[in-house]
Amino acid sequence: MIFDKHINDISSLVLKYFKNSKIDNTHVQLQKTRKEFTGDWTIVIFPLLKYSNESIQSTANNLGIHLKDHLNYITSFNIVKGFLNLEFSDQFWFDALNFSFLKNFEINKSREQNIVIEFSSPNTNKPLHLGHLRNILLGDAMANILRTDGYNVSKVQVINDRGIHICKSMLAWLKFGNNETPDSTNMKGDFFVGKYYVLFEQKYQLEQKELIDSGVSKDQAKLKSVLLSEAKNMLLKWEAGDESVMELWEKMNSWVYAGFEETYKKLGVTFDKNYYESQTYLIGKKNVLKGIDKQVFYSEKDASVWIDLSDYGLDKKILLRSDGTAVYITQDIGTAILRYDDFQFHKMIYTVGNEQNYHFEVLFKILEKMGLQWSDNLFHLSYGMVSLPDGKMKSREGNVVDIDELIFDVRQKAKLIIQDSNKFNSSQENANSIDELSEVIGDAALKYFILKTDAKKNMLFNTEESIDFNGHTGPFIQYTYARIQSILKSAKKWNRVCHVDRILLPEEKNLIQIIIDYPSVINNSATNLNPSLFANYLYNLAKNYNHFYQKHRILGLENKIDMDFRITISEKVSILISCGMNLLGVNVPKKM
Repeated sequence: MIFDKHINDISSLVLKYFKNSKIDNTHVQLQKTRKEFTGDWTIVIFPLLKYSNESIQSTANNLGIHLKDHLNYITSFNIVKGFLNLEFSDQFWFDALNFSFLKNFEINKSREQNIVIEFSSPNTNKPLHLGHLRNILLGDAMANILRTDGYNVSKVQVINDRGIHICKSMLAWLKFGNNETPDSTNMKGDFFVGKYYVLFEQKYQLEQKELIDSGVSKDQAKLKSVLLSEAKNMLLKWEAGDESVMELWEKMNSWVYAGFEETYKKLGVTFDKNYYESQTYLIGKKNVLKGIDKQVFYSEKDASVWIDLSDYGLDKKILLRSDGTAVYITQDIGTAILRYDDFQFHKMIYTVGNEQNYHFEVLFKILEKMGLQWSDNLFHLSYGMVSLPDGKMKSREGNVVDIDELIFDVRQKAKLIIQDSNKFNSSQENANSIDELSEVIGDAALKYFILKTDAKKNMLFNTEESIDFNGHTGPFIQYTYARIQSILKSAKKWNRVCHVDRILLPEEKNLIQIIIDYPSVINNSATNLNPSLFANYLYNLAKNYNHFYQKHRILGLENKIDMDFRITISEKVSILISCGMNLLGVNVPKKM
């Protein structure tokens, strides 16, 4: 990182100042100076007091003089209680701006570590909905950020293409579908199959009501359900490889996959490898059976297979039912083993909602108990629920907001703004270009609004708020980029200038400081598996640039070097906005 050398220089000089003591690097605490104080970097004095045998004020003052005498870029210092605030020279910031144009901040140095990140992982009984959207955007952005931070990243998903929920859709189509298809109904494949998942639930609830009305208890009604019994029987036939069931399964899954690909294309998301639960659960079953021999797992009298994790504050967990069928965690065991064989990963990240926190705690402990050393390298990127102003979604009841519908809605709202707002010279644009621009702006509104929120928090997606051009939004950042492109175009001939023969203005220095934070924010976001840190950085960059733009003239200055310097800063901001928004999966238009 750009500050590494200077931090090392300062730390070394602090150690040398206390050369007769046993002080080491752990006692030297350096941090950026808080905004309410004057300075650039701050040394915390308190840990140093036992080595100085002086008061706080004397220790800080003498250390400040020592650093100022030995480092020519430290121009002054001040002391606030137990903190020594160091101020760097303008020359330091000029050099920093110049460095920002070289080697892309050196942020792409290979770490020679493989990271696998799983996200999306849909079920083949319904379309991708709003909950999936947060998952997909978090996973894809995190993969891009990790790759930019120097890791070898592979993006994967496990497609949940087996189980009772899949059989419900299949059974409903078989009984009530009349051989209709996505083509015959002109319906997207995943929407088509999802319709039958909802229909099964409706028919099942009607069946339950009729049984209860006839005097059967609720519990008995479930046991007497013909529909549910048929779905369970279909699952058994599927696991036994029944030819007719397998043929139906493959046909309906192909419809869903075509629908998924259409949605992924809209989002600009791809995967390096797909895993299928219909395959990985077999690997899981095989390893669970091996684990019985090794006494990691045990069998009950009914032949079901379990693991007892009560010694770790967890519960007993079933891995195979008494009829030999696998449960959800069984396929996760198989998938994890297969992925390690495929990628030899140094870290495996699961992007899954926080309702599965316990599940992954159990999974990681099971893999550890199985003696798999790489189990220590498994991480759960847990995120909160995303909802709309009118409440939660329930896919069984059909009242979900699908990604395709949400994308269409946001793009349409963006189109109305383009047509109505004086920000856009719509008269010069044809209908196609307006449609293209509305897609770019609408997608930015949707993606940025979700990614700016800390993943751990629940969030409310508000369409109107997400597209506010004056708010903390993707379109605001896009508009800043377009504004800079207009400046660069109007400037015509200019030279990149990173130094000027005058004192830096506060707004110029502030922008340079934010610019050179880019690599450390990338690293921090990657380390903490938190794309919101980076998303909020981009907004802060755009907001501060607009403050600079409003306060200081950029073009038409009498002093050409001053003008070129401000254009240079503008250019760098635009480069970071473009690169940064692309990491979040967002494009930036040159004209708005």
